[in-house]
Amino acid sequence: MRGSYFLVIRLPAETEVRTRGRRFRLKAGYYVYVGSAMNSLEKRVARHFRRNKKLHWHIDFLLRKAQLLRAYMIPSDVKLEERLSLEVSRFGEPVNGFGAGDVGVKSNLYRFKAEPDAFLTGILEGFNLEWVRVKSEEEAINPGGKDEA
Repeated sequence: MRGSYFLVIRLPAETEVRTRGRRFRLKAGYYVYVGSAMNSLEKRVARHFRRNKKLHWHIDFLLRKAQLLRAYMIPSDVKLEERLSLEVSRFGEPVNGFGAGDVGVKSNLYRFKAEPDAFLTGILEGFNLEWVRVKSEEEAINPGGKDEA
């Protein structure tokens, strides 16, 4: 399956995230990361749930210090990452320079003070997109039907 995804992340305390070339000072709170996987959406999202992996993307470095609560898998043959990121930026505070190396937005990571799920489902429904919410590596590999719970 090809498509895009949201990761819903909880960072319990303010922390500094160091990547290979950058440092990001992040406040405690909820974060939404917007990504795409135009080869294997299931494998990409499953990888994000794994604790032991080679650190490659900015999000890998953040997930060492934060809790990945759930992911929204959005199947599509069209790359929607930039469009979705722009929409999430209307509701969340961007972390400039985080991710977004291959799209025309300044960030793919957005901070929210409270759980962001209502915003995310509103965006997905507003764009009339199909999606599946998963909460583990196993669910990402074998996603079921649409989860609205």
